[in-house]
Amino acid sequence: MQSPSDSVYPAHWEADVVLRDGGTARIRPIAPDDAQRLVSFYEQVSDESKYYRFFAPYPRLSDRDVHRFTHHDYVDRVGLAATVGGEFIATVRYDRIDDRGRPAKEPGADQAEVAFLVQDAHQGRGVASALLEHIAAVARERGIRRFAAEVLPANTKMIKVFTDVGYTQQRTFEDGVVRLEFDLEPTEQSMAVMRGREQRAEARSVQRLLAPGSVAVIGTGRTPGGVGRSVLRNLLDSGYPGRVYAVNHAFPEGGARLDPEGVPGHRSVPEIPEPVDLAVLAVPAAQVPEVVRDCGEHGVRGLVILSSGYAESGPEGRERQRALLRQARSYGMRLIGPNAFGLINTAPDVRLNASLAPQMPGAGRIGLFTQSGAIGIALLSGLHRRGPGDGSIAGISTFLSAGNRADLSGNDLLQYWYDDPATDVAILYLESIGDPRKFMRLARRTAAVKPVVVAKGARHTGTAPLGHTVPTVRIPDSTVSALMRQAGVIRVDTVTELIDAGLLLASQPLPDGPRVAILGNSESLALLTYDACLTEGLRPLRPHVLAAAATPEDFRTALSAALANGLCDAVVVTAIPWVGEEGVASPGEGADLAAALREAASSAAPAKPVTVVHLAMDALADALAAPPPSGEALTPPQDVPSPSHNASPRPDGVPAHPGAPGTFGDATAAPQRPATPPPAPATDSAPTASPSTASPAPATPPAPLIPAFPAAERAVRSLAQAVRYAKWRRDAADPGRVPEFEDIEEAAAGADIDRLLDELARHADITRSVPLPAEDAHALLARYGIPVRPAHPAPDPDTAVRAAARLGYPVALKTTAPHLRHRPDLGGVRLDLTGEAELRRAYAELTDFLGKPEELRPVVQPMVPRGVDTVVRAAIDPAAGAVLSFGLAGAPSQLLGDTAHRLVPATDRDVAEQIRSIRTAPLLFGWRGSQPVDTAALEDLLLRVSRLVDDHPEVVGVDLEPVVVAPHGVAVLDATVRLARPPATTDLGPRRMPAY
Repeated sequence: MQSPSDSVYPAHWEADVVLRDGGTARIRPIAPDDAQRLVSFYEQVSDESKYYRFFAPYPRLSDRDVHRFTHHDYVDRVGLAATVGGEFIATVRYDRIDDRGRPAKEPGADQAEVAFLVQDAHQGRGVASALLEHIAAVARERGIRRFAAEVLPANTKMIKVFTDVGYTQQRTFEDGVVRLEFDLEPTEQSMAVMRGREQRAEARSVQRLLAPGSVAVIGTGRTPGGVGRSVLRNLLDSGYPGRVYAVNHAFPEGGARLDPEGVPGHRSVPEIPEPVDLAVLAVPAAQVPEVVRDCGEHGVRGLVILSSGYAESGPEGRERQRALLRQARSYGMRLIGPNAFGLINTAPDVRLNASLAPQMPGAGRIGLFTQSGAIGIALLSGLHRRGPGDGSIAGISTFLSAGNRADLSGNDLLQYWYDDPATDVAILYLESIGDPRKFMRLARRTAAVKPVVVAKGARHTGTAPLGHTVPTVRIPDSTVSALMRQAGVIRVDTVTELIDAGLLLASQPLPDGPRVAILGNSESLALLTYDACLTEGLRPLRPHVLAAAATPEDFRTALSAALANGLCDAVVVTAIPWVGEEGVASPGEGADLAAALREAASSAAPAKPVTVVHLAMDALADALAAPPPSGEALTPPQDVPSPSHNASPRPDGVPAHPGAPGTFGDATAAPQRPATPPPAPATDSAPTASPSTASPAPATPPAPLIPAFPAAERAVRSLAQAVRYAKWRRDAADPGRVPEFEDIEEAAAGADIDRLLDELARHADITRSVPLPAEDAHALLARYGIPVRPAHPAPDPDTAVRAAARLGYPVALKTTAPHLRHRPDLGGVRLDLTGEAELRRAYAELTDFLGKPEELRPVVQPMVPRGVDTVVRAAIDPAAGAVLSFGLAGAPSQLLGDTAHRLVPATDRDVAEQIRSIRTAPLLFGWRGSQPVDTAALEDLLLRVSRLVDDHPEVVGVDLEPVVVAPHGVAVLDATVRLARPPATTDLGPRRMPAY
């Protein structure tokens, strides 16, 4: 059944995977030159495991067995191996069988028998589960749709591997053997199982790096100074309780003691008599391969490589970096770097500072990841200035600066932070996104339980820094921003904004709405805050201005009243220095005011966010950021949830709304925009579980820490980000649904696509996108209930008249030349032509003014009801995935970039929000007295386009322009569709580590 081309070694099946315990393994096809590896592997398997595999004693493999298990056609017979250090630790194979369970000889057999063997020392690490994911993906690629496996009843571990995978299964028992049969089509349950295993494994791999039992610093100088000695000093000063070793090949033989640190020194890692969990490398790049080999053979679990001279240095360094990654993964080690700054864990039982940061940050609730050491330094320094010491407002839980991030990336940290009870806010500085599709998926899941704040560098250059060997993402940065918003990510522009947003989100509960109370002892500062709120889209209440000499008690009373007011969702306190009765500044004014504000905030129920804007009151900011003095009773009420989990709607289910103008506490009516789009309608799908239940809630902070800002704009911007994020969290509890359309012909469309690709392959490279002829494109769209209005070519006036007669008057005459297409402003369109005379006159005008018919390519179309011209697109980026875009046709989308984007598959809630999110949306909803158009029909169209590209990955581009949205219905006047062979692997495939 196989073909010669299929017998070629399939290199794209190779993959590195993270196992259940956090280690890594390489999965690859078994080849003929693996015979000795297979024999060695089998010799290390216990007799019991061999019995479970072959149902009989089978002490050794015969030469015939070895040949059979190492020679495959990669179609009907496939074998995969999991390797560590180049040696097999597990194998899996399938053999295609017919309906009677015999080797298949005829085409069309879509069932295979599958069997595993895992070395006893590696059982329980999730190796079999990972192999099953990959062998199932291989089988689907080779046309196999069903697996069968026979297992002895006593082999409970292997039965569990099959039953836990989530596929649709059948189980029978006959002749003392359990027979399992299961379909290989991914299901919602199987995807959930795979994603859950991926998250737990990758989180565990990060946890092993952040909490090692022992650390070796390799490249420690014999004299003070230098990178290695500095890291060793930082590690010891941080209070790390584990074993620490210094390694330098220049140390004397037999070991030494490094003073004044008192750390044992060794010439190499193999000389260390105990296991080493983490190795920090500060040696020249030329020495790194030898050190990595020593670490791998000694069983080191993870590496932090501070050394430079890799991809950031040019092509040779890039190859050196790839070789480094391959070497580290061959031993099952995770890698931070190269060119890394290091990692920090402030947990009291770890206290790890394996970085170049000379000062251990204070412990707190913020997790930090950066790809840049310089930005890492800036973030740590900025947070230290805002709140030094353990328990302060600016404390961190973990920090990792990955440098060139050849292996460990922000995706891994998101997996770890997702259910880390010590982290309330995740902050990432990214210069490149190696796997945008996975990043969006992980960010969305993490944002459902805690805020994710991202700043991205290199936004406008379109290229990643030299050290980042990642695939190029072709979608514009504006689209990336829109997709981040859809995923619930809070995107900011600067390091300062990263810190501002992190401090507010880590210390304050999420607001229930956009209504903001403002109070303080300066009218000018209050008005600046009021204006900033309007600029950020918040709804400020009338400011409550206290006397310039207001006391801390006055502030406490005013803040308590504001927090008790049901018409406000958050409070901004403004403060300037006040003067005592004798004309001098009051001593201790900052500490006294901070205590008063904390007292008021701690007594509020329900809790509301409070932030402070101050001028020349640094002592106030310091006091608000520091933990309260020992014994100060300022614990929040028992019913106040943790800050990052307080995103539930109001008890009565009514969304926040502005109050009426009036005295303090009344909402100031925001200026009304004409014909503002109505809110997206609620869906009728069953609500999902509340995001706040997805992971354990972190411990409640011991006292209300309040962020303080030296400028109103910074405070309000951070508060506005919290308001938008809180709304996203409430909406994410009911994400909507992907509807099922009874009139969609999915199977027929798939058959059409296969036929068209075969036809296109005869004269085009279908690994790249190829446009379909108009007739085929329109037929494919019709399969999904997307009719395109006919357009008849009119190369001369007589042909135009005949076309109009067939269509019926009135008609439209328009040009389709590329330089005139979708440009009615250039006069290439004539509408409402009611008869032959008008049509001939219009044809003559077009050809007289714009060019010859062969240049203009005129067509005749039937008239459709007048409405709003829009554009609907779906584009597939190999890295980011499928993106659905919508905007108004012409200048709004092309000139102003007023386009909304959503990831595919889009839900009914997604598309309802999408069409309402563009700035020109009022034109759809009756702006200035015009008739509203049929947005329900528009939403239906967007959902159908989303389904088309989601169901068929071969559809890599859809462009509908213009789409006329009338008061009743929509009309697609022109459409293009592009096809290409889908990539071999996608984010829906088996889990694998990226390889750049």
